[in-house]
Amino acid sequence: MDNKVNVTNIIVDGYVDMHKYRFLYFVVIFIVYILIICSNSTIVSLIWIHKSLHEPMYIFIAALLINSVLYSTAIYPKLLIDFLSEKQTMSYQACLFQYFMFYALAASEFLLLAAMAYDRYVSICKPLQYAGIMRKRTVNTFLVLAWLVPAFEVAVPTVLNANKKLCNFTFKGIICNSTFYRLHCVTSKGLTIYGLIILVSAVLLPVLFILFTYTRILIISYRSCREVRRKAARTCLPHLIVLINFSCLCAYDVLLLRVGTDFPKIVRFVMTLQILMYHPLFNPIIYGLKMKEIYKHLKKLFCKVV
Repeated sequence: MDNKVNVTNIIVDGYVDMHKYRFLYFVVIFIVYILIICSNSTIVSLIWIHKSLHEPMYIFIAALLINSVLYSTAIYPKLLIDFLSEKQTMSYQACLFQYFMFYALAASEFLLLAAMAYDRYVSICKPLQYAGIMRKRTVNTFLVLAWLVPAFEVAVPTVLNANKKLCNFTFKGIICNSTFYRLHCVTSKGLTIYGLIILVSAVLLPVLFILFTYTRILIISYRSCREVRRKAARTCLPHLIVLINFSCLCAYDVLLLRVGTDFPKIVRFVMTLQILMYHPLFNPIIYGLKMKEIYKHLKKLFCKVV
C-alpha cells in the first residue's frame, strides 16, 4: 500500500440511519447554519459600527464570534452535502483540513477567553492603569497571538499526517477530530506526545490563567463597594458561562474520544451535533443578552426592523 491511498475517499460512519428523514435533517441544519451566521455577524457588525463598543472587551467578543463563523463554515457545508448524499464519504485531505480548523479555532477560543479574562482583571483590579496597559497595540498583539499560535501548533501534526498510510477507510464520526488517527496503520508516539503538549499549552494553561484572574477579581470585588461587585458580575459572568460550556464540550472530545471508547453511533451523533450547534449559537445569545451595551444596540436595531 503506497501513499496514493491518501487521496482516496474515506467512508464517514458517524451518521444514524437518516435515509427516511434526510431532507428534514438538511433543512434543520441549514436553518441552524443561517442562524449561526446571522446572529454572530449581527453582533460583530454592531461592534464594528458603534464607536462606543470599540473597547478591548468588545473587540475580543467580536473575535470570538468570528471564530464561531469560521468554525461553522469549515464544518456545515460538508454536513449539508452529506445529508443529501446516499453515501457519506470525504477525501483524506478534506478530513485533514477539518481537523486543522477544528482544533486551531478551538485553541484560539481558549486564548481569546484568556485575553478577555486579563482585560477584565486589569479593568476591575487596576482601573487607574487600564488605559496604559490595554492599549490598541496590546489588543492587536493578543488577537494575532490567539489566532497564529494555535494555527502553527496544529499545522505541525496536520502536515506530518498528510503522508501517513491508511489501513482503515471507515471513519466513525461526522467531523474529523482526533479519532481520525484510527485510520492510520501505525500510531505515532511522537505525535501523541506533541498532542499532549498542545493540550497543555493551548487549553490547560489558558484555563488555569482564567481561573486565577477571576479568583483575583472575585476577592477584590468582595472587598470593594457594591458598584464594583455589580460591574464584576455583569462583565465576568458571561465569559465564565462561555468558558464552562466550551470546556465541557472540549472535554468530551479530548478526554473521552481519545481513550478509544467505542460509543454507540447515536451517542456520537448527538454529542457531535451538540458541539457543532450549541456553542456557535450559545455565544451570541449570551453576549447579546448579558452584555448591557451590546443588548442596548441590539434592542435599537430590533425596534428599527420591526
